[in-house]
Amino acid sequence: MIHDATNCVLGEGPLWHPLRKTLFWFDIVNRRLHNAGRHWQFEEMVSAAGWVDHDRLLIASETQLFLFDLETGAVEKIAALEADNPETRSNDGRADPKGGFWIGTMAKNEASGAGAFYRYYKGELRKLWTGITVPNAQCFAPDGRTAYFSDTPTHKVMRVALDENGWPCAAPEVHLDFTAEGWYPDGACTDAAGNIWIAFWGRALVQGFAPDGTTLGVFGFDCPQTTCPAFGGADFETLYCTSAARDLTDGNPANGQTFVVETQIRGRAEPAVVL
Repeated sequence: MIHDATNCVLGEGPLWHPLRKTLFWFDIVNRRLHNAGRHWQFEEMVSAAGWVDHDRLLIASETQLFLFDLETGAVEKIAALEADNPETRSNDGRADPKGGFWIGTMAKNEASGAGAFYRYYKGELRKLWTGITVPNAQCFAPDGRTAYFSDTPTHKVMRVALDENGWPCAAPEVHLDFTAEGWYPDGACTDAAGNIWIAFWGRALVQGFAPDGTTLGVFGFDCPQTTCPAFGGADFETLYCTSAARDLTDGNPANGQTFVVETQIRGRAEPAVVL
């Protein structure tokens, strides 16, 4: 089912705002933030956001993290993000249970190893890992003790233990390995039970996995390049998924649209970002 028929070149970053009770998402290439029936145009690529309060989002762009007021359009710079490197941009990002915001960077031409993972928390933007090609799948166990992430071309989803403030406190280790299948994990989110739901680039679906790696279910969508899921709706049992029309030439009108499906899975609200 189609949530919104806007054809995004590179749809990403779906965020259900629990106070506004509506979905926001991005078209990275077209430099736009979308909401049903609305969009906001920016001067540089934007890719992911966390909510701060009713009116403000923390948005990641090519060069910075900034506060954006949805009502006034006001912009306030929070931190520079590889502003001295015109070859990179932000990609996937998500808030963690402690109120930190995780964001990945990558080369605009997807050059190998040009990106990194960062975490912003209470005024500090800290680089976590370098040598990343396509950063994706940042999501978190509901208790805040574990983070998940992926460098998509590796075919792996990693996990890392977090301390009481949400910072990594151990070396990352492999959580899920799709090398044998040749699958590319893109964006991901967790449900209320701590299961991880992953959009796979090239597979036209979102697939769920229990913490022990057991497959839970699959939701298919009418675009091969599914990019990122998000739970929302009144009871957080609605699953949204963005997609990308980039490089697709099959004429499918659903390419790049944002999809929705009702599930019997209980998601959870995204936490607010703590500035």
